[in-house]
Amino acid sequence: MIQTPYLLFLGDAPDQLAAKVAQGIKDWRPENAIGQFRMEGCKADMGLSDMTLAEAKAAGAKTLVIGVANRGGIISQEWKKVLVMALEEGFDLASGLHNLLRDEADLVAVAEATGQQLHDVRIPEVDYPIANGIKRKGKRVLPVGTDCSVGKMYTGLCLEQGMKERGLKATFRPTGQTGILITGDGVPLDAVIADFMAGSVEWLTPDNDDDHWDIIEGQGSLFHVSYSGVTMALIHGGQPDALVVCHEPTREHMRGLPSYSLPKLEEVRDMALALAKVANPACKVIGYSINTQHMAEADAKAYLAKVEADLGLPATDPFRFGAEKLVDALADMT
Repeated sequence: MIQTPYLLFLGDAPDQLAAKVAQGIKDWRPENAIGQFRMEGCKADMGLSDMTLAEAKAAGAKTLVIGVANRGGIISQEWKKVLVMALEEGFDLASGLHNLLRDEADLVAVAEATGQQLHDVRIPEVDYPIANGIKRKGKRVLPVGTDCSVGKMYTGLCLEQGMKERGLKATFRPTGQTGILITGDGVPLDAVIADFMAGSVEWLTPDNDDDHWDIIEGQGSLFHVSYSGVTMALIHGGQPDALVVCHEPTREHMRGLPSYSLPKLEEVRDMALALAKVANPACKVIGYSINTQHMAEADAKAYLAKVEADLGLPATDPFRFGAEKLVDALADMT
């Protein structure tokens, strides 16, 4: 078990989005976030107290969580100096990076010498099966996106919260490191061998009550040439009954791909639905989740109204304005 509370390590994150792991923990498990540690040049800020390692330790923090998801998931030498000091200060370390803590010999040596623990949450701990495509009982909803990091996880968590408040049966099923750190369970999908990815999603969402919804955390985008594979595994392994299309309207290009523009909502809707119908012919798109965090409130509401008028389905920013419209649509399918 990863010990809480956490000190969130933001490192030298180049922007707020790069610290999405820390942001997710701060927003959904604020009781576990004592403070933040930022290096020189860090452009991200969780609005938490900036603390030294000694200050955070005195405040009760037990684990330094790497809250940055950089491209490639690399532990830099500059980061490593802080990580070594954290171990020596008495912190455990937790990370969801592809670059595993346990593969860094110097970190392993210091952890062994100090008696501290290294937690790599991006390590599959189950021998997942190959997908068989057999229809499972219960219902499933999957957020799909126009790009990476547009709010698919937040959409899922908001749906779970809204459905439970209404007395509906719902379980959020994490498939990425942030979701796993928030809930304590899940499948680190992008670390699963490709042939077993869809099978791991089947394993994550087994038979359930007919009126129970598994809310599967979305990953990547069918239109993102770097990460489309994880999205395909979710669509076929998840066999969703419902899709929610997620979008961030202020993006100028795909995350990490400046030469690629974002697809239109209609393009994502049509492609995702066609692929979902391969595994579940009854699947349908039930609405749009729009990440409006960079828009003024009036502009955000006008944009949502236009999406609804143009596309004929409910649209909301579930974190900012509530998930009721999307919950209504799922309740109607129960």
